[in-house]
Amino acid sequence: MRNEFLEIGKIVAIHALRGEMRVQPWCDSPDFFTSFDRFYLAGEAVGVEAARPHKNVVLLKLAGIDTPEAAQKLVGQILSIRRDQAQLPAGTYFVADLIGLSVTDADDPSVVYGVLCEVSETGANDVYHIRFPDGQVKLIPAIPQVVVSTDLDAGVMAIRPLEGLFDAN
Repeated sequence: MRNEFLEIGKIVAIHALRGEMRVQPWCDSPDFFTSFDRFYLAGEAVGVEAARPHKNVVLLKLAGIDTPEAAQKLVGQILSIRRDQAQLPAGTYFVADLIGLSVTDADDPSVVYGVLCEVSETGANDVYHIRFPDGQVKLIPAIPQVVVSTDLDAGVMAIRPLEGLFDAN
């Protein structure tokens, strides 16, 4: 069962004197992060007064956090959103939902390669890390030629590895 909340970023420092904080966003773009009018801290809703991208972080002002001292108490905290706050385009997924999927062969579902254990972002496309039963982790590009289907309800991703992808070095 998927979690009701999705982690979206971490408060990493205070910024200036009015309670603003620097947040490391854990999403594809700062624009996505700044599109929300409320976040959750430890399950409690808190309103957003202002949010704007700044270099590689987001500057965030939360309702009720008006001093550097109040902001400092939140450093290290994880910000979340409710799953129903975010709409993703068809065929895209939250990384949190992909982690743990069983990775099978698209042409022979009885062949289980392993479990998707990590996602890395690259310039061109994401890379999926698959932990094989022997403990080895092998990488696959998250491209349509390789990832044939993703069924979150069944907990399965079917792939068609490119020739030589899983061959020993």
